[in-house]
Amino acid sequence: MSTRALSRAEQVDASTPATRNRVVDFLRAAAITVVVLGHWTIMAVHPDGGLQPHGVLDAARWTHPLTWVFQVMPIFFLVGGYSNALSWRSARRRGEGYASWLRTRLRRLGIPLLPLLLTWLVICVVALAAGAPADTMRLASQMALIPTWFLASYLLVIVIAPPCLVLWERFGWYSIIGGIVIAGLVDALSIATQQPLLGYPNYVLVWASFHQFGYAWLDGKLAGAGRRLALAAVGAVGLLLLVGPGPYPVSMITAGSDAISNSNPTRVTMAFLGMMQAGLVLLAERPLTALLRRPRIWLVTVMVNRRIMTWFLWHLTAMVGLAHLLLALDAKSLLPVPLSGAWWASRPLWALVLLAITGVIVLVMGRFEDPKPDDRPAPALWRPLTSAVMVCAGLAVMATSGMVGSNGINWVWPLLPVAGLLGFGVVRMPIGPHSPGIASSDDRSSGGDPEDRSVG
Repeated sequence: MSTRALSRAEQVDASTPATRNRVVDFLRAAAITVVVLGHWTIMAVHPDGGLQPHGVLDAARWTHPLTWVFQVMPIFFLVGGYSNALSWRSARRRGEGYASWLRTRLRRLGIPLLPLLLTWLVICVVALAAGAPADTMRLASQMALIPTWFLASYLLVIVIAPPCLVLWERFGWYSIIGGIVIAGLVDALSIATQQPLLGYPNYVLVWASFHQFGYAWLDGKLAGAGRRLALAAVGAVGLLLLVGPGPYPVSMITAGSDAISNSNPTRVTMAFLGMMQAGLVLLAERPLTALLRRPRIWLVTVMVNRRIMTWFLWHLTAMVGLAHLLLALDAKSLLPVPLSGAWWASRPLWALVLLAITGVIVLVMGRFEDPKPDDRPAPALWRPLTSAVMVCAGLAVMATSGMVGSNGINWVWPLLPVAGLLGFGVVRMPIGPHSPGIASSDDRSSGGDPEDRSVG
């Protein structure tokens, strides 16, 4: 590393408050890396069959147990619980109300989302006008917008995070156990009646319950190797019972060959997967803390977090775009048959090319993660709540069916989040960048926002 880069790393390290839990930032960055690489691998591009959303999982069942490692959405909710509890407690100390706090959370997630939705609307309009088949554009937009299912679930959990924190502070572990038990009952009804729609409440129940493990981590209730080993053991045993004699499939990522999906809708299995993962990663908290004291490693972690939403939202757009370009050029020599020897050998190059393309997109679109400060008075509560509902509704539909139907573009769903964010005052125009300083992740020393992941 150059002297200038080392100096930059040392500056960032020195400006980081001693009270910041750097492992929270590292786990967020590591999880997004796993998600991106996982998506680029399991979503195959066949030289004759085109895009295959679950290509690897459908063709190679031996890969299903690997999803216990690559399905890392629980880690996002773990660190989200830690950060949201810090943020809300900080807001309470400052006298900031729920409506203002929620608007800030929505801005952080919603502003980077707007250019993605508008870009895909333009792509779909132009492609359909040029004669592209509606089915092709439906699949392309649906695959590109797969990340939005997580965003919809996470927004719902943010909306109810403050009352869930009250439940945690009053009832402790019973608040988590109760939520998981109810989620199990919802699953039982959904599976017994073969109605996946009845399982949709678990998008909230499962993730809101697991989100509280972040509260437990923050409050020291998961301190010590014994508790963390016990948490991992409960998660592992629960998973084995659910996918062994139970009705759930092994794959934690939706596979077309499975009658039941663990992730669509979210099943109680995801809570047990999260317990196992959380217990194991928290066992490494002490060595990770020491590792992250190294300025260069910490700088990489900070920089990934600074643009984490852009990487997450756009990485599949990069893949869909490259795949369609190669298919349009009939470049079959660059698209080996999935799971062949040549296909496996080309995965590192495939990932590097996609990394470069996504990196360019991040350079252009990353500015939306640095919006101008919002010093407006607190809004009426119904405004950010309505906005959140509209965003979640639109994203949930598009993550499942894309933007295009048999009769053309389904304008309602992509425009619903845009209208929710702009029409109810969550986002105000124009949107411009700024460069805030790095804030304390536990918010105890600096008074900064623990969700601020950027550097000055």
